[in-house]
Amino acid sequence: SSKLTSMCKICDICIEQFIFFYYQEFDLVVSSVTTKVKGVAQINLTGVGEVVWDEVDYSGPSQVKNSFFVTTNVIVTRNQKQGKCPEVPLKGRYCRTDQDCEKGACDQQSHGIQTGSCVKFDVLRKTCQVSAWCPIEMKSHPPRPALLAAAENFTVLIKNNIRFPAFNFIRRNILPEMNDTYLRSCQRGSDSLCPIFRLGDVVREAGEKFSEMAVEGGVIGILINWDCNLDRLMQHCKPKYSFRRLDEKESNKTLYPGLNFRYAKYNIVNGVEERTLYKAFGIRFDVMVFGQAGRFSFIQLIIYIGSTLSYYALVRDHTVLAAVIQVSIHAFILR
Repeated sequence: SSKLTSMCKICDICIEQFIFFYYQEFDLVVSSVTTKVKGVAQINLTGVGEVVWDEVDYSGPSQVKNSFFVTTNVIVTRNQKQGKCPEVPLKGRYCRTDQDCEKGACDQQSHGIQTGSCVKFDVLRKTCQVSAWCPIEMKSHPPRPALLAAAENFTVLIKNNIRFPAFNFIRRNILPEMNDTYLRSCQRGSDSLCPIFRLGDVVREAGEKFSEMAVEGGVIGILINWDCNLDRLMQHCKPKYSFRRLDEKESNKTLYPGLNFRYAKYNIVNGVEERTLYKAFGIRFDVMVFGQAGRFSFIQLIIYIGSTLSYYALVRDHTVLAAVIQVSIHAFILR
Protein backbone atom coordinates (compact mmCIF):
# COMPACT_ATOMS: atom_id res chain seq x y z
CA SER A 1 0.00 0.00 0.00
CA SER A 2 1.01 3.64 -0.38
CA LYS A 3 1.03 4.17 3.40
CA LEU A 4 3.38 1.22 3.93
CA THR A 5 5.65 2.46 1.15
CA SER A 6 5.79 5.91 2.72
CA MET A 7 6.63 4.48 6.13
CA CYS A 8 9.43 2.36 4.63
CA LYS A 9 10.90 5.43 2.99
CA ILE A 10 10.80 7.31 6.28
CA CYS A 11 12.53 4.42 8.06
CA ASP A 12 15.19 4.27 5.37
CA ILE A 13 15.92 7.96 5.74
CA CYS A 14 16.07 7.72 9.55
CA ILE A 15 18.54 4.85 9.33
CA GLU A 16 20.63 6.87 6.86
CA GLN A 17 20.62 9.78 9.30
CA PHE A 18 21.80 7.42 12.03
CA ILE A 19 24.69 6.17 9.91
CA PHE A 20 25.92 9.64 8.89
CA PHE A 21 25.59 11.19 12.36
CA TYR A 22 23.14 13.96 11.43
CA TYR A 23 21.26 13.11 14.60
CA GLN A 24 24.18 14.16 16.83
CA GLU A 25 24.81 17.30 18.82
CA PHE A 26 28.41 18.56 18.98
CA ASP A 27 30.79 20.20 21.43
CA LEU A 28 34.26 21.73 20.96
CA VAL A 29 37.30 20.50 22.85
CA VAL A 30 38.76 22.18 25.94
CA SER A 31 42.41 21.28 26.39
CA SER A 32 45.57 21.58 28.50
CA VAL A 33 49.11 20.56 27.51
CA THR A 34 52.29 19.77 29.45
CA THR A 35 55.62 18.60 28.01
CA LYS A 36 58.82 16.99 29.25
CA VAL A 37 62.00 17.02 27.12
CA LYS A 38 64.77 14.44 27.62
CA GLY A 39 68.26 14.16 26.14
CA VAL A 40 71.98 14.86 26.67
CA ALA A 41 74.49 16.35 24.20
CA GLN A 42 78.20 17.15 24.27
CA ILE A 43 79.43 20.33 22.57
CA ASN A 44 82.81 21.98 22.08
CA LEU A 45 82.76 25.64 23.16
CA THR A 46 85.59 27.96 22.14
CA GLY A 47 87.74 28.82 25.14
CA VAL A 48 85.95 26.28 27.30
CA GLY A 49 86.38 22.88 25.65
CA GLU A 50 83.91 20.01 25.68
CA VAL A 51 80.81 20.61 27.77
CA VAL A 52 77.84 18.32 28.42
CA TRP A 53 74.40 19.94 28.16
CA ASP A 54 71.30 18.33 29.61
CA GLU A 55 67.65 19.41 29.63
CA VAL A 56 68.33 22.11 32.23
CA ASP A 57 70.86 23.78 29.91
CA TYR A 58 69.08 23.60 26.56
CA SER A 59 65.45 24.05 27.62
CA GLY A 60 64.82 27.77 27.47
CA PRO A 61 61.89 29.59 29.07
CA SER A 62 58.41 28.84 27.72
CA GLN A 63 57.68 31.82 25.49
CA VAL A 64 54.02 31.14 24.74
CA LYS A 65 51.28 28.95 26.16
CA ASN A 66 51.51 25.23 25.32
CA SER A 67 55.04 25.45 23.89
CA PHE A 68 58.58 24.34 24.67
CA PHE A 69 61.96 25.57 23.43
CA VAL A 70 65.09 23.53 22.68
CA THR A 71 68.46 25.23 22.13
CA THR A 72 70.19 24.00 18.97
CA ASN A 73 73.00 26.56 18.57
CA VAL A 74 74.74 29.13 20.77
CA ILE A 75 77.18 32.05 20.83
CA VAL A 76 79.01 32.35 24.16
CA THR A 77 80.73 35.48 25.49
CA ARG A 78 82.65 34.68 28.69
CA ASN A 79 84.01 36.73 31.60
CA GLN A 80 81.97 39.89 31.07
CA LYS A 81 82.35 42.57 33.76
CA GLN A 82 80.94 46.04 34.24
CA GLY A 83 83.46 48.48 32.75
CA LYS A 84 84.42 50.60 29.76
CA CYS A 85 85.37 49.19 26.33
CA PRO A 86 85.16 50.05 22.63
CA GLU A 87 81.74 49.60 21.05
CA VAL A 88 81.40 46.98 18.32
CA PRO A 89 81.22 48.75 14.93
CA LEU A 90 77.55 49.07 14.06
CA LYS A 91 76.78 49.58 10.37
CA GLY A 92 80.20 51.10 9.75
CA ARG A 93 79.97 53.60 12.62
CA TYR A 94 83.54 54.53 13.39
CA CYS A 95 85.04 57.61 15.00
CA ARG A 96 88.20 59.66 14.47
CA THR A 97 88.17 61.99 17.46
CA ASP A 98 86.30 62.40 20.73
CA GLN A 99 84.09 64.97 19.01
CA ASP A 100 82.47 62.12 17.06
CA CYS A 101 81.24 60.52 20.31
CA GLU A 102 78.40 62.07 22.32
CA LYS A 103 78.64 61.44 26.05
CA GLY A 104 75.54 59.67 27.40
CA ALA A 105 74.26 58.75 23.94
CA CYS A 106 72.84 55.31 23.04
CA ASP A 107 70.32 53.77 20.68
CA GLN A 108 68.55 50.47 20.12
CA GLN A 109 71.66 48.93 18.54
CA SER A 110 74.07 50.06 21.26
CA HIS A 111 75.59 47.69 23.81
CA GLY A 112 76.16 50.46 26.36
CA ILE A 113 76.26 54.20 27.11
CA GLN A 114 78.84 56.33 25.29
CA THR A 115 81.51 57.92 27.51
CA GLY A 116 82.45 60.60 24.98
CA SER A 117 85.86 59.06 24.15
CA CYS A 118 87.01 57.66 20.79
CA VAL A 119 89.25 54.63 21.38
CA LYS A 120 90.92 51.88 19.35
CA PHE A 121 88.73 48.94 18.43
CA ASP A 122 91.51 47.14 16.55
CA VAL A 123 94.74 48.04 14.76
CA LEU A 124 92.99 49.98 11.98
CA ARG A 125 89.66 51.15 13.42
CA LYS A 126 88.35 53.32 16.22
CA THR A 127 84.89 53.30 17.81
CA CYS A 128 83.19 55.21 20.59
CA GLN A 129 83.90 53.90 24.08
CA VAL A 130 80.88 52.71 26.08
CA SER A 131 80.10 51.81 29.67
CA ALA A 132 78.78 48.27 29.39
CA TRP A 133 79.30 44.59 30.15
CA CYS A 134 82.79 44.12 28.70
CA PRO A 135 84.05 42.53 26.53
CA ILE A 136 81.06 43.10 24.26
CA GLU A 137 79.62 40.20 22.28
CA MET A 138 81.49 40.14 18.96
CA LYS A 139 79.86 37.47 16.82
CA SER A 140 76.61 38.21 15.00
CA HIS A 141 76.19 35.03 12.92
CA PRO A 142 75.57 31.60 14.49
CA PRO A 143 78.11 28.78 14.02
CA ARG A 144 77.70 26.38 11.10
CA PRO A 145 77.07 23.52 11.59
CA ALA A 146 74.95 24.04 14.70
CA LEU A 147 76.76 23.22 17.96
CA LEU A 148 73.75 21.32 19.33
CA ALA A 149 72.71 19.51 16.16
CA ALA A 150 72.57 16.34 18.30
CA ALA A 151 69.33 17.73 19.75
CA GLU A 152 67.51 15.95 16.92
CA ASN A 153 67.82 12.79 19.03
CA PHE A 154 66.16 14.40 22.06
CA THR A 155 62.64 13.23 22.87
CA VAL A 156 59.59 14.97 24.26
CA LEU A 157 56.67 13.45 26.13
CA ILE A 158 53.48 15.38 25.38
CA LYS A 159 50.65 15.04 27.89
CA ASN A 160 47.35 16.36 26.53
CA ASN A 161 44.25 16.37 28.71
CA ILE A 162 40.97 17.15 26.96
CA ARG A 163 37.37 17.66 27.97
CA PHE A 164 34.05 18.08 26.19
CA PRO A 165 32.03 20.04 28.77
CA ALA A 166 28.61 19.47 27.18
CA PHE A 167 29.03 15.70 27.53
CA ASN A 168 31.11 15.70 30.73
CA PHE A 169 33.65 13.58 28.83
CA ILE A 170 37.33 13.58 29.86
CA ARG A 171 40.27 11.88 28.14
CA ARG A 172 44.01 12.26 27.62
CA ASN A 173 46.39 11.22 24.88
CA ILE A 174 48.07 8.73 27.24
CA LEU A 175 45.30 6.19 26.83
CA PRO A 176 44.21 3.79 29.65
CA GLU A 177 45.94 0.82 28.02
CA MET A 178 49.30 2.66 27.91
CA ASN A 179 51.37 1.58 30.93
CA ASP A 180 54.94 2.44 31.96
CA THR A 181 56.40 -0.44 29.97
CA TYR A 182 54.61 0.75 26.84
CA LEU A 183 55.83 4.33 27.24
CA ARG A 184 59.43 3.21 27.63
CA SER A 185 59.42 1.30 24.35
CA CYS A 186 56.82 2.85 22.00
CA GLN A 187 57.98 4.52 18.78
CA ARG A 188 55.92 6.64 16.42
CA GLY A 189 57.33 4.80 13.41
CA SER A 190 55.29 1.75 14.33
CA ASP A 191 52.64 3.28 16.62
CA SER A 192 50.91 6.52 15.60
CA LEU A 193 49.41 6.94 19.09
CA CYS A 194 52.77 6.99 20.92
CA PRO A 195 52.92 10.29 22.91
CA ILE A 196 56.75 10.36 22.91
CA PHE A 197 58.28 12.15 19.94
CA ARG A 198 61.87 12.30 18.66
CA LEU A 199 62.52 15.95 17.75
CA GLY A 200 64.30 15.04 14.52
CA ASP A 201 61.24 13.06 13.40
CA VAL A 202 58.91 15.94 14.24
CA VAL A 203 60.95 18.37 12.12
CA ARG A 204 61.23 15.84 9.28
CA GLU A 205 57.47 15.19 9.25
CA ALA A 206 57.01 18.97 9.03
CA GLY A 207 58.99 18.86 5.78
CA GLU A 208 62.22 20.35 7.15
CA LYS A 209 65.81 19.21 7.69
CA PHE A 210 66.85 19.39 11.34
CA SER A 211 70.55 20.14 10.69
CA GLU A 212 69.60 23.19 8.61
CA MET A 213 66.87 24.48 10.89
CA ALA A 214 69.13 24.06 13.95
CA VAL A 215 71.55 26.79 12.77
CA GLU A 216 69.22 29.79 13.16
CA GLY A 217 66.21 28.17 14.80
CA GLY A 218 62.53 28.45 13.98
CA VAL A 219 59.01 27.47 15.02
CA ILE A 220 57.35 24.08 14.51
CA GLY A 221 53.67 23.39 15.13
CA ILE A 222 52.57 20.08 16.66
CA LEU A 223 48.87 19.73 15.85
CA ILE A 224 46.69 17.33 17.86
CA ASN A 225 43.23 16.70 16.44
CA TRP A 226 40.46 14.99 18.42
CA ASP A 227 37.55 13.97 16.16
CA CYS A 228 35.37 11.98 18.53
CA ASN A 229 32.16 9.98 18.27
CA LEU A 230 30.81 9.40 21.77
CA ASP A 231 27.90 7.10 20.92
CA ARG A 232 28.10 3.86 22.85
CA LEU A 233 27.88 1.55 19.84
CA MET A 234 30.47 3.45 17.81
CA GLN A 235 32.56 5.26 20.42
CA HIS A 236 35.87 6.47 19.07
CA CYS A 237 38.05 9.17 20.61
CA LYS A 238 41.77 9.04 19.87
CA PRO A 239 44.21 11.79 18.90
CA LYS A 240 45.74 12.31 15.45
CA TYR A 241 49.08 14.12 15.22
CA SER A 242 50.44 16.25 12.38
CA PHE A 243 53.33 18.70 12.07
CA ARG A 244 54.18 21.85 10.12
CA ARG A 245 56.64 24.75 10.15
CA LEU A 246 55.04 28.01 11.28
CA ASP A 247 57.72 30.68 10.70
CA GLU A 248 59.21 32.04 7.47
CA LYS A 249 62.37 30.06 6.80
CA GLU A 250 63.84 31.92 3.82
CA SER A 251 66.51 34.41 4.94
CA ASN A 252 66.02 36.51 1.83
CA LYS A 253 62.31 36.95 2.60
CA THR A 254 62.57 38.16 6.18
CA LEU A 255 64.88 40.57 8.01
CA TYR A 256 65.37 38.41 11.08
CA PRO A 257 65.08 34.70 10.23
CA GLY A 258 65.00 31.99 12.85
CA LEU A 259 64.52 32.33 16.59
CA ASN A 260 66.99 33.42 19.27
CA PHE A 261 67.24 35.11 22.66
CA ARG A 262 69.94 35.98 25.19
CA TYR A 263 70.42 34.99 28.80
CA ALA A 264 73.32 35.10 31.27
CA LYS A 265 74.82 33.10 34.14
CA TYR A 266 76.36 35.19 36.93
CA ASN A 267 79.11 34.47 39.45
CA ILE A 268 81.51 36.35 41.74
CA VAL A 269 85.28 36.24 40.99
CA ASN A 270 87.64 37.97 43.48
CA GLY A 271 84.75 40.02 44.79
CA VAL A 272 83.74 41.23 41.32
CA GLU A 273 80.52 40.17 39.61
CA GLU A 274 81.05 38.47 36.26
CA ARG A 275 78.71 36.86 33.81
CA THR A 276 78.74 34.49 30.85
CA LEU A 277 76.43 35.69 28.09
CA TYR A 278 74.62 33.15 25.91
CA LYS A 279 72.89 33.97 22.64
CA ALA A 280 70.76 30.88 22.17
CA PHE A 281 69.31 29.83 18.83
CA GLY A 282 66.73 27.09 18.84
CA ILE A 283 63.42 25.61 17.82
CA ARG A 284 60.18 26.45 19.58
CA PHE A 285 57.54 23.75 19.38
CA ASP A 286 53.96 25.03 19.66
CA VAL A 287 51.42 22.35 20.62
CA MET A 288 47.99 23.23 19.21
CA VAL A 289 44.89 21.18 20.01
CA PHE A 290 41.73 21.09 17.90
CA GLY A 291 38.67 18.88 17.90
CA GLN A 292 35.01 18.25 18.43
CA ALA A 293 32.84 15.43 19.72
CA GLY A 294 29.38 14.29 18.65
CA ARG A 295 26.81 12.29 20.56
CA PHE A 296 23.28 11.07 19.88
CA SER A 297 20.63 13.70 20.54
CA PHE A 298 17.02 12.52 20.83
CA ILE A 299 15.87 16.08 20.24
CA GLN A 300 17.80 16.30 16.97
CA LEU A 301 16.28 12.99 15.83
CA ILE A 302 12.73 14.11 16.66
CA ILE A 303 13.29 17.39 14.78
CA TYR A 304 14.54 15.48 11.76
CA ILE A 305 11.63 12.99 11.81
CA GLY A 306 9.18 15.88 12.16
CA SER A 307 10.65 17.73 9.21
CA THR A 308 10.68 14.52 7.14
CA LEU A 309 7.01 13.83 7.88
CA SER A 310 6.12 17.41 6.96
CA TYR A 311 8.00 17.04 3.70
CA TYR A 312 6.12 13.88 2.73
CA ALA A 313 2.82 15.49 3.66
CA LEU A 314 3.56 18.32 1.26
CA VAL A 315 4.67 15.95 -1.49
CA ARG A 316 1.34 14.11 -1.34
CA ASP A 317 -0.42 17.35 -2.14
CA HIS A 318 1.18 18.47 -5.42
CA THR A 319 -0.81 21.68 -5.42
CA VAL A 320 0.54 22.72 -2.02
CA LEU A 321 4.07 21.76 -3.02
CA ALA A 322 3.87 23.79 -6.23
CA ALA A 323 2.58 26.79 -4.30
CA VAL A 324 5.40 26.54 -1.78
CA ILE A 325 7.98 26.39 -4.59
CA GLN A 326 6.39 29.34 -6.38
CA VAL A 327 6.33 31.49 -3.22
CA SER A 328 9.95 30.57 -2.45
CA ILE A 329 11.13 31.52 -5.94
CA HIS A 330 9.21 34.79 -5.79
CA ALA A 331 10.70 35.65 -2.38
CA PHE A 332 14.21 34.85 -3.67
CA ILE A 333 13.77 37.15 -6.70
CA LEU A 334 12.50 40.01 -4.54
CA ARG A 335 15.48 39.60 -2.16
